[in-house]
Amino acid sequence: MAQRKRQLVSHELTEAALQLLALEGFDSVTIDEIATTAGVSKRTFFRYFASKEDVVVQFLADMGTGIRAELAARPIEERPSAALRHAVSVPITACADHSDRALRVVQLILCTPALLARFLERQAQWRDDLTAELASRLGLDPDTDLYPQLAAGMTLTAFNTVLHRWSDGGSAEDPSELTNRAFAVIAPALDAVEQRSSPAHVHRGG
Repeated sequence: MAQRKRQLVSHELTEAALQLLALEGFDSVTIDEIATTAGVSKRTFFRYFASKEDVVVQFLADMGTGIRAELAARPIEERPSAALRHAVSVPITACADHSDRALRVVQLILCTPALLARFLERQAQWRDDLTAELASRLGLDPDTDLYPQLAAGMTLTAFNTVLHRWSDGGSAEDPSELTNRAFAVIAPALDAVEQRSSPAHVHRGG
């Protein structure tokens, strides 16, 4: 129960912060305002987050965890391009479903130097996580095979390209359609891999 309450409060703070930051700008919003909007005290805010930046970083961390989890859940026989496209499509589709608010959050992150730096820093962890997941999925050695890290990098480059194009174009373009177009470009390279049998590979197939 206590853990669930913590998750609920953290979610409320994140939602309040992202909404305020996107509407008013990163520098204009105070921690007091975020806490008041979430219905908690400033002291409670600091029990969960050290700064305004950390709220956004947590949002990004959750997104990265979700991408890896989605990839891990895909059928092992699915082509890598299709599995990876689905994995990044989940947060992209969530953005499309909450288009106005999500667009403001994306623009906030991409246009605020401090947040963009944290976003790119967080993506380095995403790349490592996707590399490990791909290596396990395909029975490859991430230390000797080039494919897992290159494929993870291409996937995140496509993801970033979609976010930048959507951010620049406003709501004129559908982020889900942009994702499909991006993966159509990189799919041949993503699928140019020979799977090898490994304990992890056999287990997942069974």
